Amino acid sequence: MNNLQNKSFFGRIDWITIGLWMTLCLIGWFNIHAAVYDAENPGLFNLATNYGKQSIYIFTALIIGICILIIDSRFFISSAPIIYILVILLLIATLVVGRSVGGNQSWIPLGSFRLQPSEFGKLATCLLLAYYLSNQTNKTPNMKTLMIGAAIVFLPIALVMLQKDTGSALVFFSLIFVFYREGYIGSSVLIIGGLAILLFVLALLINQWILIGIIALICGFFAFMMRKKRKNIINIALFFAFSSIYILSVDFAYNQILKPHQRNRIDVILGKIEDLRGEGYNLNQSKIAIGSGQLFGKGYLQGTQTKYNFVPEQSTDFIFCTVGEEWGFVGSVILISIYVALLLRIVNIAERQRTAFARIYAYGVASILFFHFFINLGMTIGLVPVIGIPLPFISYGGSSLWSFTILLFILLRFDSSRKGL
Repeated sequence: MNNLQNKSFFGRIDWITIGLWMTLCLIGWFNIHAAVYDAENPGLFNLATNYGKQSIYIFTALIIGICILIIDSRFFISSAPIIYILVILLLIATLVVGRSVGGNQSWIPLGSFRLQPSEFGKLATCLLLAYYLSNQTNKTPNMKTLMIGAAIVFLPIALVMLQKDTGSALVFFSLIFVFYREGYIGSSVLIIGGLAILLFVLALLINQWILIGIIALICGFFAFMMRKKRKNIINIALFFAFSSIYILSVDFAYNQILKPHQRNRIDVILGKIEDLRGEGYNLNQSKIAIGSGQLFGKGYLQGTQTKYNFVPEQSTDFIFCTVGEEWGFVGSVILISIYVALLLRIVNIAERQRTAFARIYAYGVASILFFHFFINLGMTIGLVPVIGIPLPFISYGGSSLWSFTILLFILLRFDSSRKGL
């Protein structure tokens, strides 16, 4: 009987997702080896190097994943509030005893290892958000539930911002897709958010009064076309008023809220300045490395930009440069395809869940992984400003690899036991 139960349990595990996870981990390991290759310490398992340490992180991540698959899935549901509180306390402790690295006080030193609690904050937030939203007796989405859910997300954001880690803080905003999937916000909110980003960028590129004039012409055209319905005209007038106020506030927000290095990174992306020796150095070298790979790449350990350390942080935030240079366009497309396959698999897992908790948690996992994937690749090719977040399962680092692995394997545990929940 026990053999039948064990066979049934292992048969329900999504081995395709585990295969994709392992593939990404191995790709990351080999590219970290290429990014920081040391001819005097060439072995992949040399613990004096980052790639040697990454092999330990991957092995321990595998052990952690196996343990998660063995634990009763109900443990993660009942422990969600406790896990959230513990991580919040860790984030507070980081502000007191944390070590500053690259201007961010985001690390707690533990001997030779540095723990980054903000990475685990994403996991804890996904769990508590799923716990709270799934326990609402009123199944109809309402503003009170939305506000409390938003507070669950914004508390770690505030603490991470105090650590001056803007990149990690921005990741939490991706959970807006969870609220959208559960019906707490509509498509109009996402559209308004997209328009706000577009207007912000345009206000930096175009004189604000000229931009307001263009919007006035567009609004006037739509008002004329819809003049028979007074409600439409009022809505258009309100849109114009709010847009104008927003555009006029961009200059203040840009110059008074953002830090100089953040403004410079945005200016580099928008082409307003060409700072090839300063803020634009990383991006310029990144583009050179990726472009030099051409179709099939220069070959493993043959990347000149990589070998001579032209790209800073190449084993962490800019690991995709190594892929582009040594494996070329074809290798880059293969890596992106694996990520897309993983994300689609997670969404498929989310939709087949029988409990609200598992579904909400699954969409949290998908949102966070997608944000990391899109922003990391975007910043290496100049589509978004450099904000310094790792490429999941690929970038060097124990905290990020473990947090992403735990995030994913808890979902796989829910999925394997969905018939019993």
